[in-house]
Amino acid sequence: MSLAALLAKAASDFEAAGIESAQVDAELIAAFVLQTTRGALQAQLMVGDLGLTEEQSAEFSAFATRRSAREPLQHLTGQAHFRNITLKVGKGVFVPRPETEFVTGLAIDDVKARGLDEPIVVDLCAGSGAIGLAIANELPNARVFGVEKSEDAIAFTRDNYAAIAPTNATIVLGDMADAFEELNATVDFVISNPPYIPAEMVPIYPEVALHDPALALYGGADGLELIRVVSQVAKRLLKPGGGLAIEHADMQAEQVRQLLLNDGWSLVQTHQDFNGRDRAATAIR
Repeated sequence: MSLAALLAKAASDFEAAGIESAQVDAELIAAFVLQTTRGALQAQLMVGDLGLTEEQSAEFSAFATRRSAREPLQHLTGQAHFRNITLKVGKGVFVPRPETEFVTGLAIDDVKARGLDEPIVVDLCAGSGAIGLAIANELPNARVFGVEKSEDAIAFTRDNYAAIAPTNATIVLGDMADAFEELNATVDFVISNPPYIPAEMVPIYPEVALHDPALALYGGADGLELIRVVSQVAKRLLKPGGGLAIEHADMQAEQVRQLLLNDGWSLVQTHQDFNGRDRAATAIR
């Protein structure tokens, strides 16, 4: 079967399965199988169809079947693209989302504006390492420290830290509540994408509900349990005037704002993501 025919069938199957990015996912799978980029694949298809080997066709079809069952695309390829970096991901580690790229940008812009020679940034609930490593990559003069609690996730995190920022980023396994006590009152910025889904809520996307680790999703009865911890840990770590950014669900914006105000933070602001949804809170120590 030609590549065009395989892509058409896969995109149709993905649409039937409720996948919103059906054509994109089909093309990304094909690019992965052919060891090329999606852009190069599209350019080739504009010139003429591609014939796949029997082995390539079988590999593509196997991946397409798994994707139709709503297995995350990133689990199929073992990769997740985040801002300017590519992360190793898989079963046991949270797959980073586009909205988190926006929150990371808030931190990067803030740290840049401070004009420090060697800013110190801490990423709480590091997961795959996406946030901290994007910061380390885009701010090579920064010293980045990340902490991750999950023993299942930490292997991915360590591999990503070693591959992307071996000289200016450090990852540790542990509970954020008592992490990095040696950095108390010396940190310039703290950022976190903590688990914030209420315990009784079921995520609407099967990729999340069925494949992301529960430890990375659920934040207690009201979803704010870990955000409360982030607030306290950040107050311990930050120097006076240091900044904080926390990702949260759009429905939690006012609760998070009040939580931070009650904890004594100043200049508390809610930020909307690229879709106009309240997605993050920032504050100053």
